[in-house]
Amino acid sequence: MDIQNQVRESSGVLESLQSPGGLFLAALAQGTGYNKAWLRDNIYGAMGLEVTNPKKAVLTMHRIFDILRKHEYKIDWAIKEKPVHAYQYIHARYNPETLEEYWDEWGNKQNDAVGALLFKTADLIRKGRRVIRDEGDMRILRKLVFYLQSIRYWQDKDNGMWEESEEMHASSVGACLAGLKAISKYVHVPKELIEKGQEALECLLPCESETKEVDLALLSLIYPYNIVTPAQRKAILKNVEKNLVRKRGLIRYPGDKYYNRKGEAEWTMGFPWLAIIYKMLGDRRKSEYYMRKTRFSMNGSGHLPELYFAGSKEHNDNTPLGWAQSLYLVALAEGMSG
Repeated sequence: MDIQNQVRESSGVLESLQSPGGLFLAALAQGTGYNKAWLRDNIYGAMGLEVTNPKKAVLTMHRIFDILRKHEYKIDWAIKEKPVHAYQYIHARYNPETLEEYWDEWGNKQNDAVGALLFKTADLIRKGRRVIRDEGDMRILRKLVFYLQSIRYWQDKDNGMWEESEEMHASSVGACLAGLKAISKYVHVPKELIEKGQEALECLLPCESETKEVDLALLSLIYPYNIVTPAQRKAILKNVEKNLVRKRGLIRYPGDKYYNRKGEAEWTMGFPWLAIIYKMLGDRRKSEYYMRKTRFSMNGSGHLPELYFAGSKEHNDNTPLGWAQSLYLVALAEGMSG
């Protein structure tokens, strides 16, 4: 199949996860809880959909702003006083139709999602997309800067990309730092917010956290954020490829217990993520290698599931995973451009 057909096919898979209102479900699976809209997944979904349908990608961003406007009172509370409990933070998951929060405990402190929103919003503004509709959206943007200031993101222990134990995560600090740097071209960002984030990130790298020396989440600091030095990037890639790459995906980190059957589960999205990064770095050979690995990891329906059980051909029910399909679309687009 030629690359244009691959793009169309993968775009169709991704769009099948988009609700009429514009938000993406995490996956089509029934009974696993993935029929919800995660902020982070939706931002990554917009990155992929932008390849073939920029208007729909912007619609996704508009719905995220609608979520935050609906819950603006909560942002105001957090700005007034630093949150103490997880429920006081901007939540990670919402009903894709009503935009209501899911209140059950789910590792809801995910600061990287806020950073991702600022980063992608700035990226779309730069490209001339009408991602900001009115003063209400601009107000939310400004408040998100104050929100990150109030929670002191540079020293705030959050649940991170994998929604697990509260720690200082390099991927969370880096996302917030990248978002603030990008959006500072359009709204005021106090200089100290960037300086403190940079200092915190330097202290954490090349590790993800105190308990995780190497972690798949660190790839986000290279793509999409490009927030690390060449030396840091080299160290991250070396550690990730040496310790995490498996036959049908990458494990998230050594010792991961999620869907662990005689070993850590293999996440398919790691392959297109690495393909994107190596294409950015001008290493066509390695980029194509990881694209082949990505296609090998597709199931019989041509979908990228969330993960395969360790060393097996069996994947879990969360398929297709929107996040993985989106990264594959971006990787395909990078291939077309080169």
